[in-house]
Amino acid sequence: MSDTPAAGDPLELHGVVPPTITAFDEDGDLAPAECAAHARYVVDGGCHGVFPLGTNGEEPLVTPGEHGRVVEAVVGEVGGEVPVIAGVGGPSTRQAVANARRVEDAGADGVVAVTPYYYPVDDDAAVAHYEAVTGAVDCPVYVYHIPSRTGNNLSLDAWERIASLDGVAGLKDSSKDVPWFSQAMARVPGVTYLVGSDSLLQAGFGLGAAGAVSAVANVFPTLVVDCYEAYRAGDWDAVRDLQHRVFEIRDALKSGPYMAGVKTALDVLDVPVEPGPLREPLRRMDGSDRATLADRLADGV
Repeated sequence: MSDTPAAGDPLELHGVVPPTITAFDEDGDLAPAECAAHARYVVDGGCHGVFPLGTNGEEPLVTPGEHGRVVEAVVGEVGGEVPVIAGVGGPSTRQAVANARRVEDAGADGVVAVTPYYYPVDDDAAVAHYEAVTGAVDCPVYVYHIPSRTGNNLSLDAWERIASLDGVAGLKDSSKDVPWFSQAMARVPGVTYLVGSDSLLQAGFGLGAAGAVSAVANVFPTLVVDCYEAYRAGDWDAVRDLQHRVFEIRDALKSGPYMAGVKTALDVLDVPVEPGPLREPLRRMDGSDRATLADRLADGV
Protein backbone atom coordinates (compact mmCIF):
# COMPACT_ATOMS: atom_id res chain seq x y z
CA MET A 1 0.00 0.00 0.00
CA SER A 2 1.29 3.48 -0.87
CA ASP A 3 1.06 4.83 2.66
CA THR A 4 3.44 2.17 3.97
CA PRO A 5 7.01 3.57 4.01
CA ALA A 6 9.68 1.55 2.26
CA ALA A 7 12.03 -0.12 4.73
CA GLY A 8 15.09 0.94 2.77
CA ASP A 9 14.14 4.61 2.40
CA PRO A 10 15.15 6.87 5.30
CA LEU A 11 13.02 9.72 3.89
CA GLU A 12 9.94 7.48 3.60
CA LEU A 13 9.01 9.17 0.32
CA HIS A 14 5.41 8.73 -0.71
CA GLY A 15 2.50 10.53 -2.27
CA VAL A 16 2.78 13.33 -4.81
CA VAL A 17 6.22 14.84 -5.39
CA PRO A 18 6.14 17.48 -8.15
CA PRO A 19 9.24 18.19 -10.24
CA THR A 20 9.16 21.89 -9.41
CA ILE A 21 10.20 24.56 -11.87
CA THR A 22 13.40 26.55 -12.02
CA ALA A 23 12.22 30.13 -12.45
CA PHE A 24 14.16 32.70 -14.47
CA ASP A 25 13.72 36.43 -14.88
CA GLU A 26 13.15 38.09 -18.23
CA ASP A 27 16.90 38.31 -18.79
CA GLY A 28 17.19 34.56 -18.34
CA ASP A 29 18.89 34.79 -14.94
CA LEU A 30 17.92 32.57 -12.03
CA ALA A 31 15.03 33.82 -9.88
CA PRO A 32 15.46 31.96 -6.57
CA ALA A 33 12.52 33.63 -4.83
CA GLU A 34 10.16 32.37 -7.52
CA CYS A 35 11.63 28.85 -7.29
CA ALA A 36 10.73 29.02 -3.60
CA ALA A 37 7.27 30.43 -4.36
CA HIS A 38 6.48 27.52 -6.63
CA ALA A 39 7.59 25.00 -4.00
CA ARG A 40 5.33 26.76 -1.51
CA TYR A 41 2.41 26.62 -3.95
CA VAL A 42 2.58 22.84 -4.43
CA VAL A 43 3.16 22.10 -0.75
CA ASP A 44 0.19 24.28 0.18
CA GLY A 45 -1.73 22.25 -2.40
CA GLY A 46 -1.12 19.09 -0.35
CA CYS A 47 1.95 17.61 -2.03
CA HIS A 48 4.11 15.32 0.06
CA GLY A 49 7.56 16.36 -1.19
CA VAL A 50 9.27 18.49 -3.81
CA PHE A 51 11.77 17.60 -6.52
CA PRO A 52 13.64 20.67 -7.77
CA LEU A 53 16.04 20.32 -10.70
CA GLY A 54 14.30 17.49 -12.46
CA THR A 55 13.37 17.51 -16.13
CA ASN A 56 10.68 20.14 -15.52
CA GLY A 57 13.28 22.03 -13.49
CA GLU A 58 15.54 22.22 -16.56
CA GLU A 59 18.43 20.68 -14.63
CA PRO A 60 20.67 20.01 -17.66
CA LEU A 61 20.44 23.73 -18.54
CA VAL A 62 21.30 25.01 -15.04
CA THR A 63 24.88 26.03 -14.33
CA PRO A 64 26.88 24.37 -11.53
CA GLY A 65 26.63 27.48 -9.37
CA GLU A 66 22.87 27.67 -9.85
CA HIS A 67 22.25 24.13 -8.58
CA GLY A 68 22.98 25.13 -5.01
CA ARG A 69 21.08 28.40 -5.22
CA VAL A 70 17.90 26.65 -6.40
CA VAL A 71 18.08 24.10 -3.61
CA GLU A 72 18.88 26.71 -0.94
CA ALA A 73 15.81 28.69 -1.99
CA VAL A 74 13.49 25.69 -1.94
CA VAL A 75 14.86 24.31 1.32
CA GLY A 76 14.55 27.75 2.89
CA GLU A 77 10.86 27.81 1.99
CA VAL A 78 9.60 24.25 2.59
CA GLY A 79 12.49 22.37 4.17
CA GLY A 80 11.42 20.58 7.32
CA GLU A 81 7.81 20.44 6.12
CA VAL A 82 8.33 17.93 3.32
CA PRO A 83 11.37 16.13 1.89
CA VAL A 84 13.35 18.08 -0.70
CA ILE A 85 14.99 15.73 -3.20
CA ALA A 86 17.15 17.47 -5.79
CA GLY A 87 17.96 16.31 -9.29
CA VAL A 88 21.52 15.90 -10.46
CA GLY A 89 23.16 14.43 -13.50
CA GLY A 90 25.49 14.92 -16.39
CA PRO A 91 27.02 12.97 -19.24
CA SER A 92 30.00 12.20 -16.99
CA THR A 93 30.16 10.63 -13.58
CA ARG A 94 32.45 13.46 -12.47
CA GLN A 95 29.72 16.01 -13.25
CA ALA A 96 27.03 13.99 -11.49
CA VAL A 97 29.17 13.58 -8.38
CA ALA A 98 30.01 17.29 -8.25
CA ASN A 99 26.36 18.27 -8.63
CA ALA A 100 25.30 15.76 -5.97
CA ARG A 101 27.74 17.27 -3.50
CA ARG A 102 26.51 20.77 -4.34
CA VAL A 103 22.86 20.03 -3.68
CA GLU A 104 23.61 18.09 -0.50
CA ASP A 105 25.70 21.01 0.77
CA ALA A 106 22.76 23.29 -0.08
CA GLY A 107 20.46 21.31 2.22
CA ALA A 108 18.74 18.73 0.00
CA ASP A 109 17.37 15.77 1.93
CA GLY A 110 18.07 13.43 -0.96
CA VAL A 111 19.55 13.25 -4.44
CA VAL A 112 17.74 12.10 -7.59
CA ALA A 113 20.48 11.01 -9.97
CA VAL A 114 19.52 10.56 -13.61
CA THR A 115 21.30 7.86 -15.57
CA PRO A 116 24.25 9.11 -17.64
CA TYR A 117 23.29 10.45 -21.04
CA TYR A 118 24.58 11.11 -24.56
CA TYR A 119 27.06 8.20 -24.66
CA PRO A 120 25.78 4.61 -24.48
CA VAL A 121 26.43 3.04 -21.07
CA ASP A 122 26.48 -0.69 -20.36
CA ASP A 123 25.46 -2.37 -17.11
CA ASP A 124 28.91 -2.30 -15.53
CA ALA A 125 29.35 1.39 -16.31
CA ALA A 126 25.89 2.24 -14.94
CA VAL A 127 26.62 0.42 -11.69
CA ALA A 128 30.00 2.12 -11.35
CA HIS A 129 28.37 5.50 -11.97
CA TYR A 130 25.90 5.06 -9.12
CA GLU A 131 28.56 3.62 -6.87
CA ALA A 132 30.47 6.88 -7.32
CA VAL A 133 27.41 9.04 -6.68
CA THR A 134 26.34 7.16 -3.56
CA GLY A 135 29.91 7.23 -2.27
CA ALA A 136 30.09 11.01 -2.66
CA VAL A 137 27.12 11.98 -0.46
CA ASP A 138 25.66 10.99 2.89
CA CYS A 139 22.03 11.55 1.90
CA PRO A 140 19.86 8.91 0.20
CA VAL A 141 20.08 8.56 -3.58
CA TYR A 142 17.14 7.85 -5.87
CA VAL A 143 17.79 6.57 -9.37
CA TYR A 144 16.05 8.48 -12.17
CA HIS A 145 15.27 6.23 -15.14
CA ILE A 146 14.16 8.14 -18.24
CA PRO A 147 15.60 6.37 -21.29
CA SER A 148 13.62 8.48 -23.77
CA ARG A 149 15.75 11.48 -22.76
CA THR A 150 19.05 9.88 -21.74
CA GLY A 151 19.31 7.23 -24.42
CA ASN A 152 20.28 4.69 -21.76
CA ASN A 153 17.82 2.05 -20.62
CA LEU A 154 18.64 0.27 -17.37
CA SER A 155 18.39 -3.48 -17.57
CA LEU A 156 16.65 -5.24 -14.71
CA ASP A 157 19.96 -6.85 -13.82
CA ALA A 158 21.64 -3.44 -13.64
CA TRP A 159 18.84 -2.06 -11.46
CA GLU A 160 19.14 -5.00 -9.08
CA ARG A 161 22.88 -4.38 -8.74
CA ILE A 162 22.45 -0.62 -8.33
CA ALA A 163 19.73 -1.08 -5.73
CA SER A 164 22.11 -3.15 -3.63
CA LEU A 165 24.52 -0.22 -3.24
CA ASP A 166 24.64 1.45 0.16
CA GLY A 167 22.70 4.70 -0.06
CA VAL A 168 20.30 3.81 -2.87
CA ALA A 169 16.81 4.42 -1.49
CA GLY A 170 14.55 4.14 -4.50
CA LEU A 171 13.71 4.60 -8.15
CA LYS A 172 11.81 7.24 -10.09
CA ASP A 173 10.78 5.47 -13.28
CA SER A 174 9.80 7.54 -16.31
CA SER A 175 10.34 4.77 -18.85
CA LYS A 176 6.57 4.30 -19.30
CA ASP A 177 7.44 0.60 -19.58
CA VAL A 178 4.89 -0.94 -17.24
CA PRO A 179 6.25 -4.51 -17.47
CA TRP A 180 9.78 -3.26 -16.67
CA PHE A 181 8.50 -1.22 -13.70
CA SER A 182 6.49 -4.15 -12.37
CA GLN A 183 9.44 -6.53 -12.64
CA ALA A 184 11.78 -3.99 -11.01
CA MET A 185 9.45 -3.77 -8.03
CA ALA A 186 9.20 -7.54 -7.78
CA ARG A 187 12.96 -8.04 -7.98
CA VAL A 188 13.89 -5.35 -5.47
CA PRO A 189 11.31 -4.84 -2.72
CA GLY A 190 11.93 -2.63 0.27
CA VAL A 191 12.87 0.58 -1.58
CA THR A 192 10.71 3.46 -2.74
CA TYR A 193 9.18 3.34 -6.22
CA LEU A 194 7.77 6.49 -7.77
CA VAL A 195 5.92 6.41 -11.06
CA GLY A 196 7.31 9.19 -13.23
CA SER A 197 4.59 9.81 -15.81
CA ASP A 198 1.17 11.40 -15.31
CA SER A 199 -0.12 8.97 -17.94
CA LEU A 200 0.49 6.06 -15.56
CA LEU A 201 -0.78 7.22 -12.17
CA GLN A 202 -3.54 4.62 -12.11
CA ALA A 203 -1.26 1.87 -13.41
CA GLY A 204 1.60 2.79 -11.09
CA PHE A 205 -0.60 2.94 -8.03
CA GLY A 206 -2.16 -0.36 -9.06
CA LEU A 207 1.29 -1.95 -9.07
CA GLY A 208 1.93 -0.60 -5.58
CA ALA A 209 4.10 2.45 -6.24
CA ALA A 210 4.66 4.62 -3.18
CA GLY A 211 3.75 7.73 -5.12
CA ALA A 212 4.23 9.79 -8.24
CA VAL A 213 6.44 12.50 -9.63
CA SER A 214 3.79 14.51 -11.44
CA ALA A 215 4.28 17.45 -13.80
CA VAL A 216 0.53 18.11 -13.73
CA ALA A 217 0.86 18.64 -9.97
CA ASN A 218 3.12 21.60 -10.72
CA VAL A 219 -0.04 23.41 -11.85
CA PHE A 220 -2.91 21.45 -10.27
CA PRO A 221 -1.43 19.91 -7.11
CA THR A 222 -4.74 19.22 -5.38
CA LEU A 223 -6.03 17.20 -8.35
CA VAL A 224 -3.13 14.76 -8.26
CA VAL A 225 -3.17 14.60 -4.47
CA ASP A 226 -6.86 13.68 -4.67
CA CYS A 227 -5.97 10.84 -7.05
CA TYR A 228 -3.35 9.54 -4.62
CA GLU A 229 -5.72 9.82 -1.67
CA ALA A 230 -8.40 7.95 -3.61
CA TYR A 231 -5.86 5.19 -4.16
CA ARG A 232 -5.06 5.08 -0.44
CA ALA A 233 -8.77 4.80 0.29
CA GLY A 234 -9.22 2.00 -2.23
CA ASP A 235 -11.66 4.08 -4.28
CA TRP A 236 -10.66 2.84 -7.73
CA ASP A 237 -13.62 4.47 -9.45
CA ALA A 238 -12.35 7.84 -8.24
CA VAL A 239 -8.77 6.96 -9.23
CA ARG A 240 -9.98 6.14 -12.75
CA ASP A 241 -12.00 9.35 -13.06
CA LEU A 242 -9.19 11.52 -11.73
CA GLN A 243 -6.67 9.81 -14.02
CA HIS A 244 -8.81 10.78 -17.00
CA ARG A 245 -8.90 14.37 -15.78
CA VAL A 246 -5.11 14.29 -15.48
CA PHE A 247 -4.90 12.90 -19.04
CA GLU A 248 -6.81 15.92 -20.33
CA ILE A 249 -4.62 18.44 -18.51
CA ARG A 250 -1.45 16.60 -19.49
CA ASP A 251 -2.52 16.74 -23.13
CA ALA A 252 -3.17 20.48 -22.86
CA LEU A 253 0.21 21.13 -21.24
CA LYS A 254 1.96 19.21 -24.03
CA SER A 255 0.19 21.11 -26.81
CA GLY A 256 2.98 23.63 -27.51
CA PRO A 257 6.78 23.61 -27.57
CA TYR A 258 8.50 21.01 -25.42
CA MET A 259 8.11 21.74 -21.69
CA ALA A 260 6.55 25.17 -22.26
CA GLY A 261 3.15 24.11 -20.95
CA VAL A 262 3.79 24.15 -17.19
CA LYS A 263 5.38 27.59 -17.05
CA THR A 264 2.77 29.00 -19.42
CA ALA A 265 -0.07 27.55 -17.35
CA LEU A 266 1.38 28.99 -14.15
CA ASP A 267 1.58 32.35 -15.89
CA VAL A 268 -1.96 32.43 -17.31
CA LEU A 269 -3.71 31.01 -14.25
CA ASP A 270 -4.18 32.74 -10.92
CA VAL A 271 -1.06 31.19 -9.35
CA PRO A 272 1.22 33.26 -7.07
CA VAL A 273 4.37 32.37 -9.03
CA GLU A 274 6.30 34.27 -11.71
CA PRO A 275 7.89 31.39 -13.64
CA GLY A 276 9.56 33.45 -16.33
CA PRO A 277 10.89 31.98 -19.59
CA LEU A 278 12.45 28.62 -20.25
CA ARG A 279 16.18 28.61 -20.69
CA GLU A 280 17.30 28.55 -24.31
CA PRO A 281 17.24 26.60 -26.53
CA LEU A 282 13.86 25.72 -24.99
CA ARG A 283 11.27 28.35 -25.75
CA ARG A 284 8.05 29.58 -24.28
CA MET A 285 4.67 29.31 -26.02
CA ASP A 286 3.90 31.93 -28.64
CA GLY A 287 0.73 34.01 -28.64
CA SER A 288 -1.57 31.51 -30.34
CA ASP A 289 -0.35 28.50 -28.32
CA ARG A 290 -0.59 30.50 -25.13
CA ALA A 291 -4.14 31.63 -25.90
CA THR A 292 -5.21 28.10 -26.78
CA LEU A 293 -3.79 26.72 -23.53
CA ALA A 294 -5.47 29.46 -21.50
CA ASP A 295 -8.81 28.69 -23.16
CA ARG A 296 -8.48 24.94 -22.59
CA LEU A 297 -7.62 25.34 -18.94
CA ALA A 298 -10.33 27.97 -18.39
CA ASP A 299 -12.88 25.63 -19.96
CA GLY A 300 -11.81 22.78 -17.73
CA VAL A 301 -9.78 21.27 -20.59
